[in-house]
Amino acid sequence: MLESSRSRILERVPPDALVVDVGGWADPVERADWVIDAMPYESRGLYRRKGWIDRPAEPERFTSATWLTRDLCHHDPLPFDDGEVDFVICAHTLEDLRDPLWVCGELIRIARAGYIEVPSRQEEQSLGVEGPWAGYRHHRWLIDVSQAGIEFVMKDHSLHSDPASHFPAGFLHALTIEDRVSTLWWEDSFSFRERLFIEDLPGASYMPDFVARETAKRPSPQRSGPARRARPRLARLFSRPRRPAGS
Repeated sequence: MLESSRSRILERVPPDALVVDVGGWADPVERADWVIDAMPYESRGLYRRKGWIDRPAEPERFTSATWLTRDLCHHDPLPFDDGEVDFVICAHTLEDLRDPLWVCGELIRIARAGYIEVPSRQEEQSLGVEGPWAGYRHHRWLIDVSQAGIEFVMKDHSLHSDPASHFPAGFLHALTIEDRVSTLWWEDSFSFRERLFIEDLPGASYMPDFVARETAKRPSPQRSGPARRARPRLARLFSRPRRPAGS
């Protein structure tokens, strides 16, 4: 999760608010009262174990008793009443799931407000994120996020082999920390849907058009002298506007 988003949650969510982290296993938000994930409580904190997090550890409000190990896509309702949760967090989870639409519906049902973070399409369509393919090998979806809501598109395998559908190796290094994720702060509700391609696969226009638009926004890399990599800027607190209530 963006550190700026984590700080915003810690600063703005009241101490007596009920907070649930859905899918927070690798880096659970310590402020959460409950965590729901497919992985067990004893195995939490993968990112810290791998040394990918250097911030000080904070006391955890959740406990083994409030850590629920379950398949989020099993279609059993989450164990909270409608609107019972004050704030729900779902960061870097929806892209992994076989049925993110069901989970989005449950987030809206149980909570009055929340925060969602997923990999951006710039990152998910870039070569070299973790190997000689585009994005992350275990992710199932390309996800468009706007203030209007979230749209999911199947991550078609042509993405990896079609040069027009992915950004070239090195493009990733020009992205800022914020460019690499998409976020949604929501209140009351948000829209979500899966975009289907029946005759034309995503490689026909959806993926190439996005690559062309994003490439045009950025200057061509310098060809003379040593290759330069843009230094990512630190994420700024409250850099993304909060969605107005009821919008």
